[in-house]
Amino acid sequence: MIVNDGLLQAEAVDFNRDVRPILSDHCFDCHGPDQAAVAADLRLDLEDSAMNVIEPGNAEASELVHRILSKDPDSQMPPPNSRRQLTETERNTLVKWIREGAEFAQHWSLVPPQHSAVPEVDADQWSRDPLDRFVLNRLRERGLSPAPRASAESLVRRITLDLTGLPPTAAEIDAFLKDDLDVAIEKLVNRLMQSYRYGEHMALPWLEAARYADTDGYQNDRYRYQHVWRDWVIEAYNQHMPYDQFVIEQLAGDLLPNATLRQQVATGFGRNHRINSEDGSIPEEWRTEYVADRVDTFGTIFLGLTVSCARCHDHKYDPITQREYYQLYAYFNNIAEWGVGPNNGNSPPFITVPKSWPNLSPSEDRMVTPAPVKLRRARAEAGNGLQRPQAGDPSTVMVMHELTEPRPTHVLQRGQYNMPDLSQPVTASIPESLASSTPGISPRDRLELARWLFHPNHPLTARVAVNRLWQQFFGAGLVETSDNLGSQGALPLHPELLDYLALEFTHSKWDIQAIQRRIIHSATYQQDSQVTANSLEIDPSNRLLSRGPRYRLPGFIVRDQAMLLSGLLVEQVGGPSTKPYMPPKIWSAISNNKYKQDKGGNLYRRSVYTYWRRTIPPPMMMNFNAAAREVCTVQTESTNTPLQALTLMNNKTFIECARFFAERILQNDGQSAPSMITHAFREATGRWPTEKESAVIINAHGRFLEHFSKAPQAAKQLLATGENQRDKSLPLVEHAAMTMTASLILNLDETISKE
Repeated sequence: MIVNDGLLQAEAVDFNRDVRPILSDHCFDCHGPDQAAVAADLRLDLEDSAMNVIEPGNAEASELVHRILSKDPDSQMPPPNSRRQLTETERNTLVKWIREGAEFAQHWSLVPPQHSAVPEVDADQWSRDPLDRFVLNRLRERGLSPAPRASAESLVRRITLDLTGLPPTAAEIDAFLKDDLDVAIEKLVNRLMQSYRYGEHMALPWLEAARYADTDGYQNDRYRYQHVWRDWVIEAYNQHMPYDQFVIEQLAGDLLPNATLRQQVATGFGRNHRINSEDGSIPEEWRTEYVADRVDTFGTIFLGLTVSCARCHDHKYDPITQREYYQLYAYFNNIAEWGVGPNNGNSPPFITVPKSWPNLSPSEDRMVTPAPVKLRRARAEAGNGLQRPQAGDPSTVMVMHELTEPRPTHVLQRGQYNMPDLSQPVTASIPESLASSTPGISPRDRLELARWLFHPNHPLTARVAVNRLWQQFFGAGLVETSDNLGSQGALPLHPELLDYLALEFTHSKWDIQAIQRRIIHSATYQQDSQVTANSLEIDPSNRLLSRGPRYRLPGFIVRDQAMLLSGLLVEQVGGPSTKPYMPPKIWSAISNNKYKQDKGGNLYRRSVYTYWRRTIPPPMMMNFNAAAREVCTVQTESTNTPLQALTLMNNKTFIECARFFAERILQNDGQSAPSMITHAFREATGRWPTEKESAVIINAHGRFLEHFSKAPQAAKQLLATGENQRDKSLPLVEHAAMTMTASLILNLDETISKE
């Protein structure tokens, strides 16, 4: 739980902002939603029960106050041995709340987004979009002013990275600078959103959330063929598919009337989980784990709630009972699958995908009405997933398909597959705390569940989605814990802005690009990222948005950028995953499978297409904090470690990129070395270097020249790194020296960061 900080203090005590976090952290463990763990028959998450120990307006007469202020270990709450002791500030907050009337409120995220009037801010010459006025109003309250607008060079690089995951070329920067800045931004956004690069970049966080990989996981970690689903995601973004359609097809495309082949492929979303293929494994045990994985993924990615906590007992912090967990479980319990996977290959149910994918003809995309002929064949030949399956070959993709008769579902005691509580059969249903916002709606199957997510009164779907979109642009969501909008999650510092954007998202008919445009065109996004002493003191982590976003780029972008700058990047869309350079013997260290590196163009394709083995994810990506893709992950850490620097300096990919970047630099005929170096700096960072910066790099280049002049064998060894042969018309020593200079530029903090 992220504790309230100075930013969240106010004159009057607010229950959701100030009180609920204290009760959740210190009291709910024994007096919260978990009915089996409730002590003294007292629940402090429910107003009626809490009033047994609270006298609104009269703190002195309230049992709760006596307990939290007591020094007697027999009556003190929380108990001295609980390791949940209240601070003096927290005690004072509770006392003040009771004196002010002890007003309760439903948790903020379970209340449908509220319409708030856009603030009127005096002498506002800054805002470019209504969302800016929410930000400016809060900045003014805290005694801050927004940062000035970033330079045109910074904005073209920032926007291009955010929409495509690749930096702009020098020519693109020049074209951008010729126009009026507002006109240039509009043109740029339109162009980038039409680029196939857009879908490749947008797909990456979704692949991590959907736990996409090319192997099953667990010890054997056998191959699977699921890249067709990955390509569906990229295509969906590039076709500007509305978010509601994007989600519904992935959750329940197989249940749509007259489902097309693409809609069937979309349901591979629900089959991306790990699959155990160990001999001796118990099929029902592992099938149970797969269903639980779908429930947990559904809860995290669409609801922003930790529903998995209710698998074994009532949720201790949020209003989700164990029974309600298994009611959600029932929606995903009818997939026709066997719990133990086959040897290498896809596990049924799967369908065959034509060789013309993704350029399907209308007849290929049309199918016969998360019983089509191809699916019928798979069911007949591979046992419908209800017996030890035969593996699907690379021409197939795993999908979801309902059994004709639903499986019985019971509450599982302690979450164990072999401990069903036969006295507690359950049917598919949604938690009461969410149902209260959508009265009269009772989804009966996965399709109705998917559609329920987009009910106009749903409290979570739009909030969760726009929060993650904001996270993509700013590095952190308006709710910092984007995987948890529940009681243990962070509070939104800009709750009115979050609701404003959520409502705008629904009103735009779930147009992802419409929200992205609003963010990019805002003054908030276009701020300079330089920090001032005042903003550092008051807003150190930029939660108030007092400056523009600045953070280290994800590993996917760092690698792709290096290949683009070098000229090596091969931009081929879709197809089987590729196997670029990998440290030697890394696979054989834990299995008998040997890594068979690709050759030619496959070595230089975008990172979204890199082969992802779950037990040994690509080390370069993991060094830069990529999700491991074993479970749903919507938020990763950002770290700064020596290993990252060593990777950028010594990894074969980056050395080869440096030497081809050097070739590009040296092939600029007629330029002096200082001129070539300053142009290379601009290619990498998006701006011209200062005189001091140029002097440092030019001096380094001189030292490299001196070194390799004395050690030509070292130059030859350096330039032999990688599969691609160098341009032998370039002088050996000059090429090696410029390679090291290019490596220095690729390693600059500004190169690997978004300014």
